[in-house]
Amino acid sequence: MNLDQLKREIERQFAAGAAAIGDAAAMEAFLALRAALEAGQVRAAWPDPAAPSAWRVNAWVKRGILLGFRLGALEEMPAGRLSFVDKNTYPIRRFAASAGVRMVPGGSSVRSGAFVARGVVCMPPMYINAGAYVDEDTMVDSHALVGSCAQIGKRVHLSAAAQIGGVLEPVNASPVVIEDEVLVGGNCGVYEGAIVRKNAVLAAGTVLTRGTPVYDLVRGQVLRASAELPLIIPEAAVVVPGSRAVSKGKGQEWGLSLYAPVIVKYRDEKTDLSTALEELLR
Repeated sequence: MNLDQLKREIERQFAAGAAAIGDAAAMEAFLALRAALEAGQVRAAWPDPAAPSAWRVNAWVKRGILLGFRLGALEEMPAGRLSFVDKNTYPIRRFAASAGVRMVPGGSSVRSGAFVARGVVCMPPMYINAGAYVDEDTMVDSHALVGSCAQIGKRVHLSAAAQIGGVLEPVNASPVVIEDEVLVGGNCGVYEGAIVRKNAVLAAGTVLTRGTPVYDLVRGQVLRASAELPLIIPEAAVVVPGSRAVSKGKGQEWGLSLYAPVIVKYRDEKTDLSTALEELLR
């Protein structure tokens, strides 16, 4: 079936609720969606210059991913000497050398329904969840997580222990988006639909959430999420962990400060030179 037919069938089967369980047509539609996700033919969110955030959520795709959990049954999944129990609709993905993905030994896994492009390097142990999209030549370093439906661009470096949050419900909620050429430092966390525009740098330890105000020292602005838009980090921004003083009450009396990400500069040749070393590892 083509994508329009697949969309209609996924929507129909999702709306059927528990009645879809055991329905061969429902399983066929889900498996077709899972294959399309793994091939990069469909995504939980697409770039769309006409959208307010420049990204458009495909709610029907997220419904299809949820449909897979509904249809699946718990099953033992042997993996060498290890054994796992999970929904049989989401086994671990396996890659052939022809796929061009480096899956380095040491305990990493990619769940079925995730797209991993040619040139991606997976350093152990890392994890990519169902519905995620990881584009060409990206590095997913040790202990990094790419959550369900997260969108990762080309030539991104997700440094050790970086956490990219996932979102399946509500189905119209925007996933986290990391655009092309972004450097995400070690122990960073990007959650709740935040968008990091291309060429940005998140210094180690930076945490971004929907409720996190970001202070742009260069442009004299405070960036926040709104009812219509998630938190958006501008193109080429260099963000570091900072703090802001509590200005009233006990917080002021006790000299407390609150965490605050700060944009201290915009990426230039010097920044690029300091991040170019990762190319030697590819």
